[in-house]
Amino acid sequence: MPGQISIAITGMGRIGRTILRQIALQGKDSPFRVVHLNDIAPLETIAYLLRFDSVFGGFPGQIETEGDALILNGQRIAFTRSGDLDVDLSGVDLLMECTGKARTRDWAERGLHRGAGGVLISGPSPAVDVTVVMGANDAALGQARIVSNASCTTNALAPVLSALDQAWGIESAHMTTIHCYTGSQPMIDAPRDDLARSRAGALSMVPTTTSATSLMDEVLPHLAGRISGAAVRVPTASVSSIDLVVQARDLPAGDLRGPLKALAELAPVIGWTDWPNVSSDMRARPESVILALPETKRIGKSQLRLFGWYDNEWGFSARMLDMAQRMAERRP
Repeated sequence: MPGQISIAITGMGRIGRTILRQIALQGKDSPFRVVHLNDIAPLETIAYLLRFDSVFGGFPGQIETEGDALILNGQRIAFTRSGDLDVDLSGVDLLMECTGKARTRDWAERGLHRGAGGVLISGPSPAVDVTVVMGANDAALGQARIVSNASCTTNALAPVLSALDQAWGIESAHMTTIHCYTGSQPMIDAPRDDLARSRAGALSMVPTTTSATSLMDEVLPHLAGRISGAAVRVPTASVSSIDLVVQARDLPAGDLRGPLKALAELAPVIGWTDWPNVSSDMRARPESVILALPETKRIGKSQLRLFGWYDNEWGFSARMLDMAQRMAERRP
């Protein structure tokens, strides 16, 4: 398809594979063309994990391997197993850096040194030009070539805080993310730097921290020092939530569900539901956050409690693709 954005992905973990699955589901009309995949795991292992996914189910298409290539719905995609990304990326518009290891500038710049036009990192990193969350600080993108897409929780929280602050003014807020377990937690008790996270992730609720707390000061600096946060990891495999209490300056009178719905409908990355949903209902939802309107509570004249769902893999991967499109639109 003429004018497609050429993409390479390094790191075929949960986010790398989910990005590839979403592109494949877009079919022939996709604005993206994946031209290269890189991971330290064998190609057959990556192909197997694409075919069979414990969260999203079987892949709705054809997956084959041939030599050093993945054949995805008939399209041949080159595959390499390079720990240092020793790969020629000349002509690639954007490298999706999904290894989770881009913490230094040298690592973050690898894609540029290999020839890619830009690098989009699937997580927080102190080594980037800028951290951008769609629906919160989109204008910060500018001409940055190494960009962090922040974290899944930051993508859920920041657009909501931005919308609330613009509408009603935020004095302070506290968020608790109720987050499914991730690969950073062991399946059985095993040593970790965070002692609570050393416990078996599928057996206990684990109080811990969230990177969203510090990232909020970066993404919404005018609210710096007014937002706090914490996390509880819970024994589910997918979909997380934010439980947010906001002290506002100018809450409207009456039932707040209608005004919240109106705010959500002005923000493409924010969804809403009127149903008494549970987490599994939100699997593969593409929004950054879905406000659960029945959970809305007003406390006195100025305090608001909100609850929002987010698929921390699918929704975050959707924002990676949105951000990739934004970055590619700057091409001369």
